[in-house]
Amino acid sequence: MPPVPQAPGGPAAYGYPGAAPPPYGAPPAPYGMPPYTGTPYPPSPYGWNGSVPMPSNGMGVASLVTGIVSAAGFCMWPVALLLGVMAIVFGTVQRGKVSRGEATNGGQALAGIICGSVGAGLSAILAIVMIAS
Repeated sequence: MPPVPQAPGGPAAYGYPGAAPPPYGAPPAPYGMPPYTGTPYPPSPYGWNGSVPMPSNGMGVASLVTGIVSAAGFCMWPVALLLGVMAIVFGTVQRGKVSRGEATNGGQALAGIICGSVGAGLSAILAIVMIAS
């Protein structure tokens, strides 16, 4: 059986107890380029730094949550009716933001509109049945 090859510097060079770790520093710049110093774009005199704003997806999430709570808790019809209407309003506002490119969660907003409509409809039917009886 041939002997196990050793790394330069012997077996205790790296990775063994008592061995010193390799020195860490800034990685070398690839292909002789100068190292990265900060912002990718120079500062603009007009106040724009070259970055794209984060999407505002809060209304879509709020629409989905209030729609699910409305549909699941329709037996508490006054609360469910209010939450269903809120889900429809939040989802409609969010779909407008998606069409303008300010948000990215149009599917959540649509699901919130659907769940809110179902919850509001069920709670309205339950309210009519309870008031009529």
